[in-house]
Amino acid sequence: MYSNFSVKRIFFGWWIVGACFLIGVFGTGMVNYSFTSFIQPIAAEFGWSYTQISLAMSIRGLENGIASPLSGWFIDRWGSRKIVFFGSIISCLGLLLLMQTQSLGVFYAAFVLIGIGASSCNLTVVMPTVANWFRKHLGLATGIAISGIGAAGLFLPVITHIIEVSGWRSAVLTIMLCIVAIVLPVSFILRHKPEHYGLLPDGQTAMERTEQDVIVSRKLQESDHGLKQAMRSRVFWQLAVAMICLLLVVSAVVTHVMPYLASIGMDRYTSSFVASAVPVVSVVGRIGLGWFSDRYDRKLVAVGSFAIVSLSMICFGFAATGGLWLVVPFCLLFGVGYGGAFALGGSLTSTLFGRSSFGVIYGLIMGIAIIGNMMGAPLAGWTYDTWGTYQWFWLVMAGVAIIGAIIILTISPPLNNKRVQ
Repeated sequence: MYSNFSVKRIFFGWWIVGACFLIGVFGTGMVNYSFTSFIQPIAAEFGWSYTQISLAMSIRGLENGIASPLSGWFIDRWGSRKIVFFGSIISCLGLLLLMQTQSLGVFYAAFVLIGIGASSCNLTVVMPTVANWFRKHLGLATGIAISGIGAAGLFLPVITHIIEVSGWRSAVLTIMLCIVAIVLPVSFILRHKPEHYGLLPDGQTAMERTEQDVIVSRKLQESDHGLKQAMRSRVFWQLAVAMICLLLVVSAVVTHVMPYLASIGMDRYTSSFVASAVPVVSVVGRIGLGWFSDRYDRKLVAVGSFAIVSLSMICFGFAATGGLWLVVPFCLLFGVGYGGAFALGGSLTSTLFGRSSFGVIYGLIMGIAIIGNMMGAPLAGWTYDTWGTYQWFWLVMAGVAIIGAIIILTISPPLNNKRVQ
């Protein structure tokens, strides 16, 4: 059975990591990061305000919030293959409806479907899938897997070019075709747990386990929590609130980065490359800080990532008055900071609560955290519609990120988990 899941001694878990990377690029990332390029042309065509358009992201976030715990529960029992496959089909239906948009109601309805579909390819699906296959290299594996979402930023200038040449509906069609051609076939690579194939996490077999491995395994099992047990712990709610802070900042930036840069004098093509650079740089944070957290205190690395996000927002806010050169440190700091925070949110949850119910626990944490995702983009749009500037909003977001850092810093393990890596 082992021979079916190894090629030249490459642990099959790494193939799953690669599959999750591609799913992140085309199933989640392209939808998330390209939306900033659609705001101005849609507003110009229909005359809708930035607030009205940004509410679509809140609707998508609401669907993600509802679906995330259900996705986690499903994955803990049956794995992620079916949920990614059928969710991708729903995403395609939503994108088809988006192409037919002539009214605000249809626009919102399309994002309801897109939100349901995208919830099958987001972090609450990728993280449990990878966490089932890794323990020793969990930080690195999850960092690589979720880097696909960031790597999708490479396609933002392409999407922007398609919008400028052929219109925003052609760009939507391009995204849909990528899901059909790549995400649907790749979903068949996904597998549930290594134990089903005669393996253990990180590629070991039962015969290869040393006495030290058995001791480590027992310690990890001691940290396994069920959902009810996790929800009764303070750390569960601390993680949820910290992720609310993170998603509040990230959703506002990702949705409004191009409109903001346009408002302070940057041309559309240049701003599209800036918007593209942010998720691409996040790959460094996702992989680099993930790798770093496998070797040092995972909690303190997470605190550092939130602090980096805060510093980046100060640079972003002062770019309006201090000069566009501040956009460069913003890109570097924000990309590394939020990329690392996402990677560490999942691996820290797995470390604290174990892997037996990781999917539903992490899914519920992210489902609660969607509150931040729903609020960020509309608040940024409302700020601009009301005052004609984003600047002070970004400085407030710097404070929100610091609150998240303080919350993570005060986390202590649940009662029956004596170790935080």
